[in-house]
Amino acid sequence: MFRIVTVAREYGSGGAGIAQLLADHLDWKLLDRCLVEKIAEHARIDPKLAEQYDERPDPWINRIVLSLWHGGLMRGAMAGPMPELFDADAMASLSRQVIEEAAAIGNCVIVGRASQCILQHRSDAFHVFVYAPRAERLRRIQSRHASKAEAELALEARDQERAALIRRYYNQDWANRHLYDMMISSKLGDETVLSSILRAMGL
Repeated sequence: MFRIVTVAREYGSGGAGIAQLLADHLDWKLLDRCLVEKIAEHARIDPKLAEQYDERPDPWINRIVLSLWHGGLMRGAMAGPMPELFDADAMASLSRQVIEEAAAIGNCVIVGRASQCILQHRSDAFHVFVYAPRAERLRRIQSRHASKAEAELALEARDQERAALIRRYYNQDWANRHLYDMMISSKLGDETVLSSILRAMGL
């Protein structure tokens, strides 16, 4: 019996909204934005800082600075020890911890954050990938007051960031169908997608 659902989604596909509908229908806890807040609480940092690394790998400049520091090339230029940094590595580690804690309790719907990889070994987890036609995704993104050009940039950037995160920390292709129990297009409509997921779960 399934006690956990993970929902990976293309940016602008409406997958987060479908996850909310699913959690409401099952009366389960939804872990989406609150995951970031919980990670910030664990790390004792401002949630806004955690948001900067939400489903994003480190910017390349951060990786260069850290590698130079750990290689000893910058230590002569700076007095004192390297300050404790919160980066994508810390975010990935804490995300895994929080997601595994939630999965141990069960009855939860988890949105993104590599949860489909973290919980891949669990037989009680059902993994969904929500996608949509490009035009539909752009329409959704533009409804958030973005111009068409901004929407196109955001669409490409966010999907690339999510794919890069999965590749870096889990050596997996984000869109690999073998990671999921169901891949479904949101163009079918929220209610149809919801009922299809429930039926596939045997509910």
